[in-house]
Amino acid sequence: MIYEQLINPKSIVVVGASDNILKPGGSVLHNLTTGTFDKDLYVVNARGGSIQNTKAYVSIEDIPQTDLAIISVPANQCLQTVEYLAKKKGVKAFIVFSAGFSEESEDGAKLEKDLVDIVNKAGAIMIGPNCSGYFNTKHQSIFTRPIPNLDPQGVDIISSSGGTITYIIESAMRIGLRFNSAWSIGNAAQVGVEDILEFLDNEFDPESSPKIKLLYLEKIADPDRFLNHSASLIRKGCKIAAIKSGSSSSGSRAASSHTGAIASSDSAVEALFRKAGIIRCYSREELANVAAVLTLKEIKGRNLAIITQAGGPAVILTDALSKGNIDVPEMNKELAAELKKHLLPGAAVSNPIDIIGTGTGEHMATCIDFCEKRFKEIDGIAVIYGNPGVSNVAEAYEILDQKIKTCKLPIYPILPSVIAASQEMDNFVKKGHVNFTDEYALANALSKVVSWTPPSVGKMEDIKIDIPRIRNIIDNASDGYIDSDTIRKLFDAAGIPQVQELVTNNKEEAISFANKIDYPIVAKCVGPVHKSDVGGVVLNIRSDDHLALEFDRLMKIPETTEVMIQPMLSGQELFIGAKYESKYGHIVLCGLGGIFVEILKDVASGLAPLSFNEASSMIRSLRAYKIIQGTRGQKGLNERLFTEIIVRLSILLRFATEIKEMDINPLLANEDKVIAVDARIRIEK
Repeated sequence: MIYEQLINPKSIVVVGASDNILKPGGSVLHNLTTGTFDKDLYVVNARGGSIQNTKAYVSIEDIPQTDLAIISVPANQCLQTVEYLAKKKGVKAFIVFSAGFSEESEDGAKLEKDLVDIVNKAGAIMIGPNCSGYFNTKHQSIFTRPIPNLDPQGVDIISSSGGTITYIIESAMRIGLRFNSAWSIGNAAQVGVEDILEFLDNEFDPESSPKIKLLYLEKIADPDRFLNHSASLIRKGCKIAAIKSGSSSSGSRAASSHTGAIASSDSAVEALFRKAGIIRCYSREELANVAAVLTLKEIKGRNLAIITQAGGPAVILTDALSKGNIDVPEMNKELAAELKKHLLPGAAVSNPIDIIGTGTGEHMATCIDFCEKRFKEIDGIAVIYGNPGVSNVAEAYEILDQKIKTCKLPIYPILPSVIAASQEMDNFVKKGHVNFTDEYALANALSKVVSWTPPSVGKMEDIKIDIPRIRNIIDNASDGYIDSDTIRKLFDAAGIPQVQELVTNNKEEAISFANKIDYPIVAKCVGPVHKSDVGGVVLNIRSDDHLALEFDRLMKIPETTEVMIQPMLSGQELFIGAKYESKYGHIVLCGLGGIFVEILKDVASGLAPLSFNEASSMIRSLRAYKIIQGTRGQKGLNERLFTEIIVRLSILLRFATEIKEMDINPLLANEDKVIAVDARIRIEK
């Protein structure tokens, strides 16, 4: 697909231009005539004359040959308009504002298909229909406003929604972001997000191309293409942050496994973004703040110094950073005493460093220099400086401008006086800076950036797994839930540690096995999905008589076919699950196990096969991660082995696409071991 006439047109025609700038055809003309486009511009309006001081052609038949056409006419006029322009006027790029296509009705969907056929036959490119347009530094062919500050090294943004792209841009402008291009793709009838990512990937120049991409997505039509091109861009030096909306439809429909019950389209999105290396956001403000962090020098660690005029905002920031696993380390007493000599009486210097409300720009500069050169533990500096009415804010911001440019560490400016120092803030931002007006927003964005993991597309860890044996087991298995003996063989081939067990419907055999492995033991019914709900799990059985009694009771539970006998083990219950999604492959989930999987739904997801980095990132993203680490005197669990089991399971799944659902719940873990205790696997060939 050729993008040149869209990206850098030598001529543009607006079909359906208007004097009314509240109409799309009028607004886009206003943006073009007041923007950066300085080549041939034609407008078409049936009444002729002059439209916004631009000569208007009565008909498209009258215009010269043209590169790009912007179409703002009713849907039923689009086909003949586009076809004529493509055939007779050499137009190779179209931006179609018109609505009334697939978003509205089946007839509209047919009309849209016919429109795409016309464009494809002409070898042309089309954005839309039902979009708000496109802009870059060369032309602003979009009908929404405001147009942000443009910069060839600014942000590229792609959005499924015209309204949303406008609101994201407004949020970004407020904190100082600049833009290189914006793509509002609307119905994405011909050009979708995957196509644009492919174009940006193929055209990427590490010396001159912008490095930050923002996405607002309502659908991902082709996950493989999306993954490959986004990961490729990131490997080339880009950072991508994205919102995916419409992912909240839960998998709470009747399901035959824990994973089936909790997995949703959101799990697939989370897994896809993790594998691609995309930073996931959930709001416009969050997306803008993450982008702002990415425009600054890269932070190399998780330790921050805070320089502030006021104690409260510094405390809020410290607390918020802590939630994001970013530390504010205390300065040692000797260094603190040395710094205090250069500040006003009353200043606090342990970190946060409070220069107090009367502290000047020079005091701030002294602290920045001191942190950069003497406070070796830190990796970045946050500066909170507003206008309490007793300081020269303009002078302080001039100093901050210079320090951001010269300091080797990233400096995060939090300038909160949006009214009292609005002019000074505007002047600061106009110099090319961003401003985080809210400290909590900065902490949240920074935590997402420092938790980023690189792409792992196509990466499969080189660990010993018997793939031929796995394939042989799967090939000889029948559809449906496989028996526990087959599961044991699969896990053995994959190197997943398992508890000793016996599955039998023979009471004497169960008692003999219990004596072999020694009491106490656990007995579970085999058959029902949720064993605990039907009284199908008995713990701490210590004698033959007790086992005989419980064996008989368990066998009477509806749907029970056998009883499983295992040694009584202790440890923290963990969970790993997997579900096959047709466009995505296997989504692997992990979290705390037992009954808490569905209650808390504290799970992380990844896309098989998983690298060690991905699996580790999944574990560390859990809200319950502190339990895995060890807390309040409790020893931590064997995180390395938990990670390895997730990776091994993901490789097993990569070579067994017939597995549609899987639960390992629980795995029992302590500081030494992680052992699979119970598992269910459903095969569908």
